[in-house]
Amino acid sequence: VQLQACGGGLVQARGSLRLSCAASGRTFNRYTLGWFRQAPGKEREFVAAISWSGGSIDYLDSVKGRFTISRDNAKNTLYLQMNSLKPEDTAVYFCAAKNLYSDVYYARMYGYWGQGTVVTVSS
Repeated sequence: VQLQACGGGLVQARGSLRLSCAASGRTFNRYTLGWFRQAPGKEREFVAAISWSGGSIDYLDSVKGRFTISRDNAKNTLYLQMNSLKPEDTAVYFCAAKNLYSDVYYARMYGYWGQGTVVTVSS
């Protein structure tokens, strides 16, 4: 599966953005999907993951209650709605896919990656 993320941009603190990740391939609905982010000088960090059915979802503690991950299998698209953004959310955001809903927190477990979209939150 090939992934392409978009929707990043510059937003003021407490603002909102919605990231999208379009996927190619007929088997999109079989994959567990995740969002990761990487700030300058830091390691790639798990943000959220969603199972193929949407029945299992996990979030990084610091984004719980502010971010919502969702997917539309009919449109082969993954979303990340980000509300109440903070300057510390500034990073390049990546979407990723893996086969099973296990070890979803670990970037090394994902076999497919999008190119990343930049989110900058100003204070």
